[in-house]
Amino acid sequence: QVQLVESGGGLVQAGGSLRLSCAASGRTFSSYAMGWFRQAPGKEREFVARISRSGISTYYADSVKGRFTISRDNAKKTVYLQMNSLKLEDTAVYYCAAGSPSRNPGDYDYWGQGTQVTVSS
Repeated sequence: QVQLVESGGGLVQAGGSLRLSCAASGRTFSSYAMGWFRQAPGKEREFVARISRSGISTYYADSVKGRFTISRDNAKKTVYLQMNSLKLEDTAVYYCAAGSPSRNPGDYDYWGQGTQVTVSS
C-alpha cells in the first residue's frame, strides 16, 4: 500500500513557477514508477510527466516539455514537479500517482487527493 499526499499548489501569474511535491508513505515507494497527471474542469485527466523507479528516465507530455521537470528522491519517498513558464492552460488539479510506467492513468494503482494550480493573467 502506498499513500500519496500532494502539496505546493496555488495561484501564480502566467510566466511564473511552482514546485509541486508528492510525499509517499509505505515501504515500497522505490518499487513504483511515479506520474503526474492533471484535470481541468470539464476535461479528462491527462498525463503530464512520469519518472522511472530509479529516477533515471523521465517522460513528458508535449504540452509541458521544456517547461516542467519531474524528479524523485527515493530516500525521502517524494516526487516533485517543477513547473516553470506557467501558462493559463496549465490551470488544473494536479495529481501524483504510483504504478506501472505508463501515460495511461489506468496503469497507476495509487493516487493522491490532488492539488489545485491556478494560473492567472
